[in-house]
Amino acid sequence: MRKRISILCVLLTATPLLSLAQGTDNDMESEMGARVSLSADKRISKGFHWTIDGEARLGDNFSDFGRYQFGTGLTYKITPWLKVGAGYIFMEDKNSSDEWKPRHRAYGDVTFSYKTGPWRFAVKERLQLTHRDVNNPYQKTPNLLALKSRFKVSYKASPALTPYGYIELRNVFNDPACSATWNTSSQTYSDYSFLGYTDTYVNRLRGSLGLDWKLDQHNALDLFVMADYCRDKNIDTNAKGTKLKSLTYDRTFKGWLGIGYTFSF
Repeated sequence: MRKRISILCVLLTATPLLSLAQGTDNDMESEMGARVSLSADKRISKGFHWTIDGEARLGDNFSDFGRYQFGTGLTYKITPWLKVGAGYIFMEDKNSSDEWKPRHRAYGDVTFSYKTGPWRFAVKERLQLTHRDVNNPYQKTPNLLALKSRFKVSYKASPALTPYGYIELRNVFNDPACSATWNTSSQTYSDYSFLGYTDTYVNRLRGSLGLDWKLDQHNALDLFVMADYCRDKNIDTNAKGTKLKSLTYDRTFKGWLGIGYTFSF
């Protein structure tokens, strides 16, 4: 009897915890878009390269110019199977109010690869820190830290053509975290508390199929199709961070058609 009473007490104690805010999923409309990029690759020495690139994106089913970016970086091939790199990207995105919002991103990456015959397998890990201006720090992280993990397979079909495919996960390390109790009667949150930038979760799964086409010694094209599934955390609080209004995860699916041009010298 005492054991049953103890179990009942534990269950009754745990019940309020089940009402802590976990967020709800919000399915957004799927859309198609396009990506166009230009880049230059300068060989500085054996295994050491400097790149500069730019990209423009059309979203909302090819009807809206929503992003552009410019970047530069360095890569160094330490061994035939190990390459490291670092760089900087400036980008601007247009939000739902048609306002352009700048962001600054620094990154470092390491790529492990294995080649057998015409096949090449590669795993790339990129750690990136993105700075952005935020109006409410309780809703968004000013300096977002994320890790992108990519597994890529390519096949050397000819000296000019190399089809490839990859899958990629993006893991966010420091989204805003909070605790709150959901009141079913009033359909509102109470007992809200900001817990800092400690929430970690996978917010994007990406897959792509493409073709690297080497036109000659200096010119190459990259033709691809890409699919993104995103699950982004969306927190709405008051400016003082004392009240939680809503907590949702916006789920979106985006398809992309892309073309990139690279000049190597």
